[in-house]
Amino acid sequence: MNLINPRGVTEAMVEAKPTREEAEEAVRTLLRWAGDDPAREGLLDTPKRVTKAYGEWFKGYGEDPVEMLQRTFDEVEGYDEIVALCNIRFESYCEHHMAPIIGVAHVAYIPTRRVVGISKLARVVDTYAKRLQVQEKMNAQIANTLFDVLKPQGVAVMIEGEHHCMSTRGVHKPGVNMVTKKMLGVFKDDPAMAREFLDIVSHSKA
Repeated sequence: MNLINPRGVTEAMVEAKPTREEAEEAVRTLLRWAGDDPAREGLLDTPKRVTKAYGEWFKGYGEDPVEMLQRTFDEVEGYDEIVALCNIRFESYCEHHMAPIIGVAHVAYIPTRRVVGISKLARVVDTYAKRLQVQEKMNAQIANTLFDVLKPQGVAVMIEGEHHCMSTRGVHKPGVNMVTKKMLGVFKDDPAMAREFLDIVSHSKA
C-alpha cells in the first residue's frame, strides 16, 4: 500500500519520477503540439528553462509542513486570543489545467499554551500552494495541518484566488475571485468567533 507521507508524495511517485532529460523532451513535444519548432533559436533553451521553473513552482512536494510547525514558544504570558496573519500572497497552479491561481490567504488560530513564529504560517501556505491544487483542497490542507499540529483552540483559514483557467481561457472572466474558508474548533462552534475573524480580514483590506 502506498501511503502519503507529510510531503504528499507516495513512494511509487518518487520511484516513477522522470529524469530531467525526459522532462525536457516532454516540453519539446508540447512545443510541437502548440505548432512551433523546438529547434528554432528562440526555443532551444526553453525546455531547460521550463523544467527549472517547474522546480520552483512545485517545490511544495519536497517540503514538509508538519516539520515547519515543530518549533513553538510558550512564553506568551497567558495570551489566548486570536493570532491572525492576513493577506498572505500565494501563487499556485490549478490541477485541472495547470493554469495559475493567484491570490491571498488569511490564517488565524487561538493558541492553547504555545504559539508558532508567524513566518511559519506563511510558509505552510506556500508549501501547499506550490503543488497542483484546487482551492477548496488547499484551504482544508492548511487549516487541518495547523489544527492537528498546533493543537489550538481553533483555526480559521480564508482564501481568495483568481483562477487563470477561468480568466485566460474558457469563459474568459478576469478579475473574478473565488473565496473559500475553513473553520475548526471554536471558530466553527462559536459564531461570534467566526465573525471576529471575518472582521479582522475585512479591516486588513481597508
